[in-house]
Amino acid sequence: MRMRLAVVVLFIASLLAACASTTMRSAWLDTSYQSGPLKKIVVVGVGAQATDQRIFEDIFAQRLRAAGVEAIPGHTVVSDEAEQSDAAFTLALDRVGADGVLIVQLLSVDTRTQIATTMVPGPPMGWGWGRAPAPSFGRPSVPMPQVSQQNIARVEARLYEIRSRQLLWAASTDIFNPTSVARETPGFAELVIGELSARGLIAVGK
Repeated sequence: MRMRLAVVVLFIASLLAACASTTMRSAWLDTSYQSGPLKKIVVVGVGAQATDQRIFEDIFAQRLRAAGVEAIPGHTVVSDEAEQSDAAFTLALDRVGADGVLIVQLLSVDTRTQIATTMVPGPPMGWGWGRAPAPSFGRPSVPMPQVSQQNIARVEARLYEIRSRQLLWAASTDIFNPTSVARETPGFAELVIGELSARGLIAVGK
């Protein structure tokens, strides 16, 4: 019985660890923008450790380039000092000739606990009365509580046109059970790139 319960718990834990995914909670688009797709975008990560920020920017920019959009990791053009000043930040973007900047910010990481009850096979039933081995009449199901935890990283993405300083698109996303920046960034980038392409803000494959 203990072995059976251990197997069930390990199986559930493996499922929870494997179900990391990114979903978009909400998105906003400036429908007044009519200047066409952005051709050169700087990717800037905010709210993470410096190493994770660079990994994120490198991978996201690489995914944009693979989709046919010229992209630059923010850490290669924006210094730490420039990030502290709007004027210096804008000047750094202008110097590389970019027409758009995608700013991605980690807002929070929350843990949610869920308790569910699952019916599992119990001990065999029989007569016996202690006088002889009891014949089995099957195993009745008994309730077993299961506790699971889910980590949710809330991430916000904003795309600006640099020339006009205009916010073109913004979205809030949830990443479920994130493991590492290197592992989660490709899926996140795929979702965001698909949204930007669908709204005509970037031209994929051009």
